[in-house]
Amino acid sequence: MPPAPIDRAPPPAAWHGRRGELLVALQFVLFFAFALMSRWNPWLTPDLLAATMVPRLIILAACALVALAFGGLGSRALRSYITPLPYPVDHSQLVTSGVYAIVRHPLYSALLFAALGWICYTLSLSHLALLVVAFLFFDYKAGKEEGWLIERHPEYQAYAARVKKFVPFIY
Repeated sequence: MPPAPIDRAPPPAAWHGRRGELLVALQFVLFFAFALMSRWNPWLTPDLLAATMVPRLIILAACALVALAFGGLGSRALRSYITPLPYPVDHSQLVTSGVYAIVRHPLYSALLFAALGWICYTLSLSHLALLVVAFLFFDYKAGKEEGWLIERHPEYQAYAARVKKFVPFIY
């Protein structure tokens, strides 16, 4: 009988699971809350919507393109290393080229840019509030992931010092 595989998971964390399972569940809750949330803006009038239609469409299109590029290129660059969990797979290699030379977490960025585009198009304050929560959540989740990546790939620290987390040149 072959020996049992070695479990390389980190020790149990306070609340998010050994590999970040609860963080993934919370991410899905945020996604569905955003999708199902009603638009709310007490200052929104039909005249304001009509007057801002073109710039709102331009911003929506720009954010959608960024989201598609970051999401598609990020997924393609990770290929066999991609997992829904923030804990890196055992066979992972550090990817720092392509879209990962622009932002460290393009998949999270894609979700945030898609949400930003929707908010700019709908002018929904309720969605804006949830985007702030989502940004804080992804910042925390990325921080946990980066801690695990530094353990696995010590060179990640130098990479993180030169490449922004979510928004190129900004954050």
